[in-house]
Amino acid sequence: MKFKIISKGDKRSNKIKSTIKQYLTDFELEYNREEPDLVISVGGDGTFLEAFHRYIHRLDKTAFIGVHTGHLGFYADYTPDELEKLIIEIAKTPFQIVEYPLLEVIIRGNSNEKEDHLLALNESMIKTAEGSVVFDVKIKGEHFETFRGDGICISTPSGSTAYNKALGGAIIHPSIEAIQLTEMASINNRVFRTIGSPLILPKHHTCLLEPKKDKSFLISIDHFTRTYHDVKSIQCRVAKERVRFARFRQFPFWNRVRDSFVADDKE
Repeated sequence: MKFKIISKGDKRSNKIKSTIKQYLTDFELEYNREEPDLVISVGGDGTFLEAFHRYIHRLDKTAFIGVHTGHLGFYADYTPDELEKLIIEIAKTPFQIVEYPLLEVIIRGNSNEKEDHLLALNESMIKTAEGSVVFDVKIKGEHFETFRGDGICISTPSGSTAYNKALGGAIIHPSIEAIQLTEMASINNRVFRTIGSPLILPKHHTCLLEPKKDKSFLISIDHFTRTYHDVKSIQCRVAKERVRFARFRQFPFWNRVRDSFVADDKE
């Protein structure tokens, strides 16, 4: 099996990376930067997102697993004190594959036919540096509402525990193929009105955002942000691609949620 390790870059993470690399190569596994079967993320969720985007071109061939070295990482299955166990399992045990849905974002411009097709593991956030955003929101091709506010967050089920949760969105189990639209400080008064609550769309429903004003937009995909000018529309839907996680043991999603957000009151 071919593997690659991506480290957060701090001293502790780099030491763990070196240890894993040394032992796995001793077990005659191949360290391969270009075509890894398994990518091991050592750090936090930011490191995991970096690993995902680095190998986004081979999601059907590469699986991911995480070791967290800081605060509890939502995507990490292992802690540093479980390193020996993890190394043996990677070297000796065939892993199970668990797949989670992704978000596809298609950005179209007015002046040319170029389209940007982007994939997000967590979410996409659409904002502007020029006041409020104003979008016509279409669902399955039909006008749903005109949104005015700071922006819109579109999240995957696994990303529903990230910024979406901070905005008051629902936590969705990743077995559900859906995306979630959550408002960011919408304008609601006697003149302007939005739905005012998150929307959960199944995989066969597409959301189209059409700007009402000619502005530049700050569009983030996970933690990567770009400025787009002359935007005609932003299309969001459940992607055909899926992310593949390597599992050597059961770690139920709701256990991750509990461990990340619910205080331990057993004492």
